[in-house]
Amino acid sequence: MIQAKGIEKSFGTLKVLKGIDFSAGKSEVVAIMGASGAGKSTLLDLISRFADTSEGEILFDGENIKNLAISSLRDKIGIVTQEAILFNDTVFRNIAFGNPCATMQEVVAAAKIANADQFINKMDKGYYTHLSDRGMSLSGGERQRLCIARAVLKNPEILLLDEATSALDTQNEHEVQAALTSLMKNRTSIVIAHRLNTVMNADKILVMDKGVIVESGTHKELLVKGGIYSRLVKMQNLDL
Repeated sequence: MIQAKGIEKSFGTLKVLKGIDFSAGKSEVVAIMGASGAGKSTLLDLISRFADTSEGEILFDGENIKNLAISSLRDKIGIVTQEAILFNDTVFRNIAFGNPCATMQEVVAAAKIANADQFINKMDKGYYTHLSDRGMSLSGGERQRLCIARAVLKNPEILLLDEATSALDTQNEHEVQAALTSLMKNRTSIVIAHRLNTVMNADKILVMDKGVIVESGTHKELLVKGGIYSRLVKMQNLDL
């Protein structure tokens, strides 16, 4: 379980998170929504300790994450962000980055879940194809799917997804989202997304505005409130 208690984060005189409280239980999916600059990605950075809180604490199974070795904490976390991070190495090693002892069979299985196996096999050397720096020889969607495969293979306790399907076309987004939904069933998952159809089935939806959680609840509960979330649903013309 992840618990955030009174989280605040400042950069100089700019306070980007204010009084953040929430919990994400085991097997729960918590979605975070809000406009750009609302503080969503900063919150994920605090959970993974790419940054530290200015005030308050984040607990993992009751233990303050500042008391855990960073390597130990990050071993438990799988992250897929908006920016696909790939290395000047083979496809195989890029997918196996978080699990260097992985076999080819395990890497291929993860790639299939992420809808990446097909395009990998079309490369000259398949999984042994050497990628250019940052994987720039691939499309944005292909890079994103390799990063998703990496997270699948790592099999983490905590899954942090920051617009993980943002670079995919509609068909691939649907296929990968289905795989991620299956993957999230057995772990704590925190998902940032702008597209409401990717978060409607979350156990809890947090709506952020200017560094504050302004709404919290399920899809149905937030619709009844008639606030920011309800307006976003209507703007995206989703079936209520």
